[in-house]
Amino acid sequence: MGKISVETCEIEGLRVITPTVYGDSRGYFMETYNYNDFKAVGIDQTFVQDNQSSSTKGVLRGLHFQINYPQDKLVRVVSGTVFDVAVDLRKGSKTYGKWYGVTLSAENKKQFFIPKNFAHGFFVLSDTAEFCYKCTDFYHPNDEGGLAWNDPDIGVEWPIPEGETLVLSDKDRVWGSFAEYTEKMGK
Repeated sequence: MGKISVETCEIEGLRVITPTVYGDSRGYFMETYNYNDFKAVGIDQTFVQDNQSSSTKGVLRGLHFQINYPQDKLVRVVSGTVFDVAVDLRKGSKTYGKWYGVTLSAENKKQFFIPKNFAHGFFVLSDTAEFCYKCTDFYHPNDEGGLAWNDPDIGVEWPIPEGETLVLSDKDRVWGSFAEYTEKMGK
């Protein structure tokens, strides 16, 4: 025990995790995941898939989710810095449609636990960033969902510098609004 510290967020279920880092003149060591430590703080999930992506400055990925096969995610950055965001899509939640953001970096070594039924995205603040995440269900390519990254009803305050050229995928340019999502899902 004591290998991680956990911050709760104003949106129930979201957690920011900081591992204990053991360092000396040679470098450092840390456990990025230990089932027993996570279970002790209420994160009792079985992760079945690990993913890693690399992105350049100005890339915004999101806001993504799986529709019928939702995933819990444990995300972290191993190189660079990103602003990471989760949006609550849980029906009946008192924070439905609300977002929370946290800066994740190789330097701060923080991780972000995002439960099922949240949309997720991130914006790259450094020249490059490598992003890793564990998932509790496999990726189903025909089950992708998304929301417009700049939807005013959600109102994510992305830290995009004035004059920054935003880099989006074709899919991320055309995701629908939160209002359309809510109507379709019968909220």
